Amino acid sequence: MRILLANDDGIYSPGLLALAHAARRFGEVRIFAPDVEQSSMGHAITHSRPLTVKRTPLDGFQAWRVNGTPADCAALGLNVWEGADVVLSGINLGANLGNAAWHSGTLAAARQAALLGSRGIALSTPTRGSEPDFATLEPYVVRVLETVLPDGTLRLVNVNLPREPTGLCWTRLSIRHYDGRVVPGEDPMGRKHYWLTVHPIEEVEEGTDRWALRHGLVSLSPLRLDPTDVDGLEAAARQHPFSD
Repeated sequence: MRILLANDDGIYSPGLLALAHAARRFGEVRIFAPDVEQSSMGHAITHSRPLTVKRTPLDGFQAWRVNGTPADCAALGLNVWEGADVVLSGINLGANLGNAAWHSGTLAAARQAALLGSRGIALSTPTRGSEPDFATLEPYVVRVLETVLPDGTLRLVNVNLPREPTGLCWTRLSIRHYDGRVVPGEDPMGRKHYWLTVHPIEEVEEGTDRWALRHGLVSLSPLRLDPTDVDGLEAAARQHPFSD
């Protein structure tokens, strides 16, 4: 199996290297990752300038750093390394739960792979102010890959690992409302600036990715590319049929 790795934390992230070591049990590994951190970049792609790719060997792995976004890295890697079977993105330093699916660069790299006809698996873990213990996480990363890689029906999966896992479970995304506060402040020069902050309103729902992490379980959420509200579409067509 040919396994392409990407992330949004940058080429030198310890999470990327930890994932590479776990993934090489399952096949040949190559890495295409951003040259600098690209967190919360979402599914941005670079179209106004050319991209550069520079060889950057990492601990014996073939790796290249890209001056682009996580989605760029997945696209370039799949183009350069023809026949790659899957893109693994992460391990991200910070969880990507629920609504984070919209702005996560980690998930965007995996989604780009699925959009291009390959498969994508995004992996993340919370930090809580310190680097995760990747040695503790490794057996669970391996279990995730053992579960997901052979199943060709799963084209896109979002995985979140608690700091001290006790098991695995299948989940749905926790789509919660947020208060979306804007917090004003001043820099040392007295210039105004603003922090965009969010605070969840609802409680955690059982069976969601947030619920899983709260209970020490690795969350595996199969996702789809089509965001269409099928029920809403059918209801709208019934209520407002167009004859022309």
